[in-house]
Amino acid sequence: MMAVTSACKDKMGMDNGKYVRYTPEQVDALERLYHECPKPSSLRRQQLIRECPILSNIEPKQIKVWFQNRRCREKQRKEASRLQAVNRKLTAMNKLLMEENDRLQKQVSHLVYENSFFRQQTQNGTLTSTDNSCESVVTSGQHHLTPQDPPKDASPAGLLSIAEETLTEFLSKATGTAVEWVQMPGMKPGPDSIGIIAISHGCSGVASRACGLVGLEPTRVAEILKDRPSWYRDCRAVDVLNVMSTGNGGTIELMYMQLYAPTTLAPARDFWLLRYTSVMEDGSLVVCERSLNNTQNGPSMPPVQHFVRAELLPSGYLIRPCEGGGSIIHIVDHMDLEPWSVPEVLRPLYESSTLLSQRTTLAALRQLRQISQEVSQPNVTGWGRRPAALRALGQRLSRGFNEAVNCFTDEGWSMIESNGIDDVTVHVNSSPGKLMGTILTYANGFPSMSNAVLCAKASMLLQVSTSEIQFFTKTLLGSITLNVIFLQNVPPAILLRFLREHRSEWADSGIDAYSVAAVKTGACSIPVSRVGCFGGQVILPLAHTIENEEFMEVIRLENMAQYRDDVVMPSDIFLLQVCNGVDESAVGTCAELIFAPIDASFSDDAPLLPSGFRIIPLESKSDASSPNRTLDLASTLEVGAAGSRASGDPMRSSGTAKSVMTIAFQFAFEMHLQESVAAMARQYVRSIIASVQRVALALSPSRLAPHATLRPPPATPEAHTLAGWIYQSYRFFLGVELLKPAAEGNDSILKTLWHHSDAVLCCSLKALPVFTFANQAGLDMLETTLVALQDMTLEKIFNDDGKKTLFAELPQIMQQGFACLQGGICMSSMGRPISYERAVAWKVLNEEEDAHCLCFMFVNWSFV
Repeated sequence: MMAVTSACKDKMGMDNGKYVRYTPEQVDALERLYHECPKPSSLRRQQLIRECPILSNIEPKQIKVWFQNRRCREKQRKEASRLQAVNRKLTAMNKLLMEENDRLQKQVSHLVYENSFFRQQTQNGTLTSTDNSCESVVTSGQHHLTPQDPPKDASPAGLLSIAEETLTEFLSKATGTAVEWVQMPGMKPGPDSIGIIAISHGCSGVASRACGLVGLEPTRVAEILKDRPSWYRDCRAVDVLNVMSTGNGGTIELMYMQLYAPTTLAPARDFWLLRYTSVMEDGSLVVCERSLNNTQNGPSMPPVQHFVRAELLPSGYLIRPCEGGGSIIHIVDHMDLEPWSVPEVLRPLYESSTLLSQRTTLAALRQLRQISQEVSQPNVTGWGRRPAALRALGQRLSRGFNEAVNCFTDEGWSMIESNGIDDVTVHVNSSPGKLMGTILTYANGFPSMSNAVLCAKASMLLQVSTSEIQFFTKTLLGSITLNVIFLQNVPPAILLRFLREHRSEWADSGIDAYSVAAVKTGACSIPVSRVGCFGGQVILPLAHTIENEEFMEVIRLENMAQYRDDVVMPSDIFLLQVCNGVDESAVGTCAELIFAPIDASFSDDAPLLPSGFRIIPLESKSDASSPNRTLDLASTLEVGAAGSRASGDPMRSSGTAKSVMTIAFQFAFEMHLQESVAAMARQYVRSIIASVQRVALALSPSRLAPHATLRPPPATPEAHTLAGWIYQSYRFFLGVELLKPAAEGNDSILKTLWHHSDAVLCCSLKALPVFTFANQAGLDMLETTLVALQDMTLEKIFNDDGKKTLFAELPQIMQQGFACLQGGICMSSMGRPISYERAVAWKVLNEEEDAHCLCFMFVNWSFV
């Protein structure tokens, strides 16, 4: 018999004062109904009594109370289970933090001892450049773990000796003090964080370390991490060339690994590795790796063409079983990526431990957490697809984009030569393997007529600067022409987010339609450019990772003109898109927007021809980016000692924060159209570069950071002189003061005019007036910069009514010297309407009292 709990007895009393006791058969009947319907209605309960004679002696009210109690017990059980899981996680995290605290205390003690030793040697005057009396020597912040060992041989015993040495060095980095670790900015440990993330300080190469908890068993964790191409997007291939077992139950593997180059301006990397897997005495599983080089006299691997041989210093994974299930994992990545092999401006890509942590270490932890969640919650997600299938699609998009950026010759790519040096490179691939991988039969049953793939790609430097002379330049790096775009307080994450949400601002609808048609049905003609001709963009969410650092979506471009049998027909176009790195607060994050045309009902193995953008921050070792840095373009016109550069390198400036942006677009085509498609692709990529420039100008710093530091005014002599003329002319014609400068002199006038709350703009006295000057409010209103301002004409900012009013008032302005204009609407350079309460126009006189230009002041303006 099953007794009712005392907490519920008062609810189950009968009229005669006795309590109901349910028989096992009654409980079974109620449990069956509970699993079918945990909250049955009154009619359903009455029906249950009629269908089950064994419940006939129980009133409906009592059955209602039973279900209430049953739901209460279920809720309590789930809550208890959740609390137990949280408790296990907190216990493991506490253990992890205590171990980290012990390690830090040892590191502090070690540093205190070394500091005392060096201080004593300095006081005694006996400190020399080399000191062999102390086994632990620190030079430039690097700890030498062991003295130089004699060369090892390539025999199993020699490889085992290298493996054991690798294990010792790896453990000293993972849990010891071999490397001075500092907390990675923005990655604070806690119960809801991904783990404890640290980067190296002062060691050779770049290094990153992570500790975290995952809900997978150690063997499963090791299996996932060993399959590096499945989670490391930059990994092209890992080939295991030889496997041997060791006497202690471990395995030694000799591997060759290739990494994609992140940009078109640098060669790819490869590694010749030894990987050692073993189980420690405490049951922990260790997977450690290192490069094999000549100093160890191990087996060698000859250099591979188009790859730079990099070095993996002792790294790996320490995986310990956690009480109650799951694993505690320590990850160490330590590499020397040979930065000497790339232009100096790009070396921060290979010298940043933060970037290594984001691209490699954190990627491993996130993959483990994602798979752990999928195991615990095996639900079907977006569009009826399981998470593993969506992860595979994201991996294919990323891999296809990396292949486009690198265009390896062993995959069949060949470069199309251009006349002279070109900032856009074009490659062609007509190999059967490439075609089989990307151009298959679509769901409508029509195979593609295309028999080749063309890729147009370029890289540009996005540079936020306070002392540059030009806004858009091209810099020659060896045989590479690099576009340089100087931004105005536009973080890469915001720029990429804008490209994602406002595709019509940069994409060509005709080329989008061509890309779909070329891989879909049949032959099609070269499109006519129709930039911005979009019926509408709809973003359909598909999936996202746990921390929302990456999300996949389907983009529907509505009412687009597609080519079918050389006939233009309106229909929708679909793109599969993956986006990551749009979090502004993340440090060192690579931002990517990758997409490929698909069918509306695409399958998991649908052909993908990815294109897209990648923006990688260039974090300088000597000049880390500051969140309070004033990012300004107005001050780029400064001249003189303060604005001059120490060298002729346009990339080197004490006030810069740089990112490198890579663009790659792929097109399927028929071989006889190669010349036409190549010309179209080159022009398209150039137009995108120009669009990125225009978009960056439109993202005004006043809207991105309303409390940011004000930009300084231009410091040219001409600017000071013009400010004085504007000030004096306003007082002469209107009889009142325009400004109240803090002191006399043109310097104070320019500063006050520059920070005036109303928009002040000057235009030339020509048949087609163009703007020559604007203060900060004027630049914000027109969504432009001082350099780009000179390409804007006066008539472009006014609508038809505004033009009529202006032309009617021009004679009065020239005769009387000024005019007051009624409020109205004008347009920014991006086509956004701007309302203003009123405007004042006056003639600006030079020192000879001749008319130099016209000045306009828009009062109380705002975007509509």
